[in-house]
Amino acid sequence: MRKIYLLVLALALFFSSCEKDDICDANTATTPRLVIQFYDFANPSVLKNVTNLKVVGAGMTDGIIFNPTAADESKYLANGSKISIPLKTNDVTTSYTFTLNSGNSNPALVNVDDIKFDYTKNDIFVSRACGFKTIFTLNPTNPYTHTIAADKWIKYISVEKSNIENENETHIKIFF
Repeated sequence: MRKIYLLVLALALFFSSCEKDDICDANTATTPRLVIQFYDFANPSVLKNVTNLKVVGAGMTDGIIFNPTAADESKYLANGSKISIPLKTNDVTTSYTFTLNSGNSNPALVNVDDIKFDYTKNDIFVSRACGFKTIFTLNPTNPYTHTIAADKWIKYISVEKSNIENENETHIKIFF
């Protein structure tokens, strides 16, 4: 009887230490990207589509080309007037070069703007399967630095939501 009791106790301890598979559900919220929506500078309430927009992170050579007319639209392109780009989770600044008309063979028609985003970050534990996600808060006094150039195509930048916690809302509006 004592052997059966010990066997049951051993099995109970063994199975209590087992855990179900830890698989992160695809619907679990992860680190959000910065959502940028484009507007017409002359008519600020009107969305404006961008074509042949190339976004390249600082120090990178390849970028993401946002072109709503292409057959293979990027996963980052929601529509022709909205993009989502990642912020660095291991730093408090992220810099991008925005090149409009990147596919144009005439260099005079290519417009380049540099924007550096400044933020704080907070790592939040999601689950053991999913790990951590990072949420960002744009710096309240200086959320971005826009390089001023004579031929810049971005006329104005507006911060709509300084807390970047999800991708369901527009964080930045760019007017051109």
